[in-house]
Amino acid sequence: MPLRDEEGKTIGTFGITKDITESKQVREEIEALAKFPRENPNPVLRISKDGTVLYSNKASTPLLDTWGYKEGQPIPDKWQQLVQDTLDRGEGQHIEIECVDRVLTLFFSPIVESNYANVYALYITEPKRSEEALRKSEEQLRQAQKLESIGRLAGGVAHDFNNLLTTIIGYSELISMEQDLNDSTKEGVQEIKNSAKRAAELTKQLLAFSRKQVLQPQVIDLNRLITKLGKMLRRLIGEDVDLTTKLDSKPGHIKADPGQVEQVITNLVVNARDAMQEGGTITIETQGLYLDESYSQQHPEVKPGDYVLLAVSDTGHGMDEETQAQIFEPFFTTKEVGKGTGLGLSTVYGIVKQSGGYIYVYSEPDHGTTFKIYLPQLTGARKQQESVREKKGPMGGTETILLVEDEESLRKMAGKILDGYGYSVVEAKNGMEALEIITQGDRLKIDLLVTDVIMPKMGGKELAGKLTEEYPKLKVLYISGYTDNAIAHHGELDKGVSLLQKPFSTQSLAEKVREVLDES
Repeated sequence: MPLRDEEGKTIGTFGITKDITESKQVREEIEALAKFPRENPNPVLRISKDGTVLYSNKASTPLLDTWGYKEGQPIPDKWQQLVQDTLDRGEGQHIEIECVDRVLTLFFSPIVESNYANVYALYITEPKRSEEALRKSEEQLRQAQKLESIGRLAGGVAHDFNNLLTTIIGYSELISMEQDLNDSTKEGVQEIKNSAKRAAELTKQLLAFSRKQVLQPQVIDLNRLITKLGKMLRRLIGEDVDLTTKLDSKPGHIKADPGQVEQVITNLVVNARDAMQEGGTITIETQGLYLDESYSQQHPEVKPGDYVLLAVSDTGHGMDEETQAQIFEPFFTTKEVGKGTGLGLSTVYGIVKQSGGYIYVYSEPDHGTTFKIYLPQLTGARKQQESVREKKGPMGGTETILLVEDEESLRKMAGKILDGYGYSVVEAKNGMEALEIITQGDRLKIDLLVTDVIMPKMGGKELAGKLTEEYPKLKVLYISGYTDNAIAHHGELDKGVSLLQKPFSTQSLAEKVREVLDES
C-alpha cells in the first residue's frame, strides 16, 4: 500500500507478506479427502441413525439397489438396525453380503458425536469364489459318497428281495396251473402274483438306483426318442399342463438303453407335473455342447468333453436347498402318504450314472425346477437297428440241466418248473457241491448249466469257468437279480453271456432255457 506525506505525495510503499505454503497443503489435503469417496471404486456411504443416506458415492448404487433402498426414504430396517447398533456400541463392525454377482465386506464405522456412521465396502469376490467353489466341490463329493453307500445297501436289499419274489411268483404260477382250483382260490392266487409283480417293480427301481441293472445299450437319436414319447407324455400330464420342446437340430447321438432313457424322461415329466397342481408348463430341451475345464472345476466328477444335454424344466413351486440335497435318495418324497414311492428320482439318478452321465438340479422356491442331464456324445455314430429274435418251437425239452442256486426254496421251485417242461434236472446248493456232483462216479452229461451268480464258497462265474474248461460245449445261463460286476461291466453283459434276471416267471424261465439250448 502507498505511503504519503502531509501534502499527499507518495513517498514510499508498505507491504506485508505471509507464508501460505502450509495452508495451501492443508487445503489440497481437504480437497483430496473430499474427492476420495467420490472417486473411490468401492462403495462409500454416510448414514444417520434414523436411516437417512446423508452421502453415497456413485459406486454405492448397486449396493443400495441390493438393500432395496429407494431415494428419499430411509434404508430398510435390517440395515438401519446395523447402523443403530454400531452407534449405540460405539464400535465398528463388519459383515459380508452378496451384491449382484460379487461379494462385499461392509465396514460400519461410528461417528458418535455426529450421530451417523460411515460405511465402507471392499470387494473380496475372487477369494470368496474360490472358497465357495471348494465348499461346493466338497459338498458334491460328500453327497456322491452318501448316494454310493445307499446304492450298495439298496442293491443288496434288492438282491435278497428278488430271490424271495422269484419263489413267490413261481409257486403262485404253479398253483394257478392246478385244474381243481375253485374261483375264490384262483382269485387269491392272482392277487399274490399281482402283489409280487408290483414289489418286483420296486426292486427294479432300487437296482436302477444302485446301478446294478443289466442294460441293453444302443445308439440313440434323443430328439427322435422324445418325439416318439410326446403323445404318451401329454396323456400323462393332463390338460392343465402344457408340454413344449426345444430340440437342438443336431444334438449328436448317445449310447444308452432306450427303455431306461424313456423311463428317465417319463419320471422327470411326472415329477414336474406333480409340482404344478394348478397347471403350468413343462419344457424338454436337448443340446449338443462341450463341457470345458472351467465347468469341470466347478463339478470335479465331470470329465471335459462332448455331451448331449437333456433338460426338463417346470414352472412349479420349486424346492429349497434342503430338499434338493435329498431328492435323489430312495424313498425320499415331499408328496402325501400314498401319493408316491419316493423312487422316481432315485431311479433317474441311477440310470444316468450307469449310462456314464451326470445329473444336476437347479431350483428355487416359487421359481420352478430344472433337471439337467449330460450324457456322453458319440462322435460319428450311426444308428443301429435292433435285432429281434423270434421265438420258435416248443419251450420244453429232454436235455439234462444242472441247476445251482443257494436259496433252497428258489432252487426247488425252479427245478419243479423245469421238470414240468420235460427236462432232467440235477440240483446243487453252491459251486463246490456242483463240482462234486459232476466229478463223482459216472460223469453226468450236462447240456446246460443254470446258475446263480453270487453264492457262498464259489460263485456262478467261477463255477462256469471250471466246467467249461472240461466241457467246452457246455452252455451256461446265469440267473441273478444283482450281478455285482461278475458278468457285466458298466451295465453291459460280457460278450457271450446269457442272463435271466430275477424275479422271473415260469414262462420266462422256460423260454430262456430253450433259447440258450437252441443257440448254435
